[in-house]
Amino acid sequence: MAALCVSATTQANKQKGTQMVSNPLMRRSTLPYGAPDFNKIKDTDYMPALKAGIKQQRQEIMRIVNNKQKTTFENVILAYEKSGQLLNRVSNILFGLTNANKTPILGKAEEEAITLLTAWQNEISFNQPFFKLVKYVYDHEYSKLTGENKKLLEEIYKGFVRAGALLPADKKARMEQINNRIASLEQQFGNMLPESTNAAAVWVSSREELAGLSDADIAQCQKDAESLGGKAPYCIVIVNTTQQPILANLDNRALREKVYNASVHRADGTNRFDTYPLIAELAKLRAEKAEIMGFKNYASYSLDDAMAKNTDNAYAFLKQLIAAYTPKAAEETKAIEAYARKTMGEDFKLQPYDRFYFSTKMKKEQFNFSDDEVKPYFNIDSVLINGVFYAAHRVYGLSFKQRHDIPTYHPDMKVFDVIDKNGKPLALFYCDYFRRPTKRGGAWMDAFAKQSRMRQQLPIIYNVCNYAKAPDGQPTLLTWDEVSTMFHEFGHALHGMLSNCYYNTLSGTAVARDFVEMPSQFNEFFATVPEVFGHYAKHFKTGAPMPETLKAKMLESLNFQSAYALGENLAATCADMAWHCLSSSQVPTADKAKDFESSALRQIGLLDDQIPPRYHTSYFNHVWGGGYAAGYYSYLWSEVLAVNVGDYFKAHGSLDPSVGQAFRDKVLSRGNTGDLMQMFSNFTGLKAPDAKALMKARGL
Repeated sequence: MAALCVSATTQANKQKGTQMVSNPLMRRSTLPYGAPDFNKIKDTDYMPALKAGIKQQRQEIMRIVNNKQKTTFENVILAYEKSGQLLNRVSNILFGLTNANKTPILGKAEEEAITLLTAWQNEISFNQPFFKLVKYVYDHEYSKLTGENKKLLEEIYKGFVRAGALLPADKKARMEQINNRIASLEQQFGNMLPESTNAAAVWVSSREELAGLSDADIAQCQKDAESLGGKAPYCIVIVNTTQQPILANLDNRALREKVYNASVHRADGTNRFDTYPLIAELAKLRAEKAEIMGFKNYASYSLDDAMAKNTDNAYAFLKQLIAAYTPKAAEETKAIEAYARKTMGEDFKLQPYDRFYFSTKMKKEQFNFSDDEVKPYFNIDSVLINGVFYAAHRVYGLSFKQRHDIPTYHPDMKVFDVIDKNGKPLALFYCDYFRRPTKRGGAWMDAFAKQSRMRQQLPIIYNVCNYAKAPDGQPTLLTWDEVSTMFHEFGHALHGMLSNCYYNTLSGTAVARDFVEMPSQFNEFFATVPEVFGHYAKHFKTGAPMPETLKAKMLESLNFQSAYALGENLAATCADMAWHCLSSSQVPTADKAKDFESSALRQIGLLDDQIPPRYHTSYFNHVWGGGYAAGYYSYLWSEVLAVNVGDYFKAHGSLDPSVGQAFRDKVLSRGNTGDLMQMFSNFTGLKAPDAKALMKARGL
């Protein structure tokens, strides 16, 4: 009987070993750049490879700890930097897919992976023998090191300290519990939000109800209805923001109200989805975590590692914008309501779901053009090839060649070689632009592999968006906002592609939250540079450039009602800050969460029914599921940096390759290898960011 058991165990181990050997994630791909081989990777491959990656890095750290030689930068810090490459590779691919193409199997894998990875991060952070070695190197070698070596040591040591490595044992144990629970809650929020957003779709029974929409938009509503199960002939899907772009042209006021309310109430407990219990617990745990670390609240803890440094600086910046914005916002609302009353009567009361509709009509009347007139000139392929890629070619000397031999995780994707000006391969770029039910909302950039000279790894970068794909046989035409989004996300991609760092930890976009958005926001600048605009804005049928009169009207109108865009961002930012400036004892219960947001916005002067937050608390994924807790202000902070950089380009040659090379050398290639404010100053010549430039750029 015993022999039989041994035989069965041996057989099981052999089978497990065979499965691991055949798992394509267990070894670096043989495809160019080491690109993931999605033709071979199965959904069931991720968890075995992830567990093997954790086991491998655990052994690597044990070897560092057990090394009997004299403790040095090389055998502790460099050895740690070299560790975990299998785990890094597997998790990069897994989370890329769970964000963009989540299947039920991947959803379960993500849940298990987050639990395992959080536990593993806790294990590393609170490994006292290992931290003792890191601290020894920091105490004895930091002052002697230079360049990337010094920065790597600083980042690794600071990472341990911020995680709680210096805490007494009882507080470490509590921190571990908090980290595990936060990871679980963030994942639950991340799972509930796309479900609630999909479920919030508004079904429409007749074409007549969609009056005001273009034929292309109605066809899209029909296509969306089919993809979501066909409960009715037409469907209006809800996008991730509070306001819904489709309301700009929808004549049916009752339907506008229904769509707006579906957006606002998607996850607030008025239906089967309620994120407030998750949010209240998350806010309380984050506050407690900050308190354990010696900070008065989570915002102070978070900003201590950012350019803003503290909440006083962040609020001073925000209040400066609020003071300039408030009178402009009141003027805008008054003007739109007065315009609406011309046709709706003197008693008409403007509602938030009317705002886009009447401002669009007002804009059309004032500038004599509509967004639908310009869409035919924004074919998605032309915007990408003749706009985004063309600008990168002119400014940085990059070339792009589509590849058809690199597998993707979805047939809608495209893959490009990025070739540097010297003719050498620089990066691999994937674009995944069309929305689908398996993709979370919004737009983002990330990497399957970051650049690292030490690892001899070229970057493998991807952009993901949620554009509505046109019905078969028709071109996908973009709005101006979508054009800007494509340039924006490619700015992040350039930050990853142009990275030239030795260490993986420091490369690419591994910078502070309030700096990481600068390259992306700056890259939007090129969308309106005349030579670039003229190169991509061509009619999808005739190839004719956009007429100068139409172009002038559109560009002149970009800052029309610009207070709205600033106001919705400020409101979301201040709601985020308010939540994270609470102590653990001040965090409201779930049933009071909605009131807390309103109260916080009222206190700072941003409670405005006409200009609601870009994201209400209940569906604010950046903050509760996306890593921007106490950090949403960074979009505005880094926009100031971006405007300052744009002004420098304008003054010295928008498409001048020498200016592009300087920006590449001083900023984009540097990752997190130096002081970020110094990088900004080195390029712009400014000692500090000029916030006034933001209001000017927004026409305020």
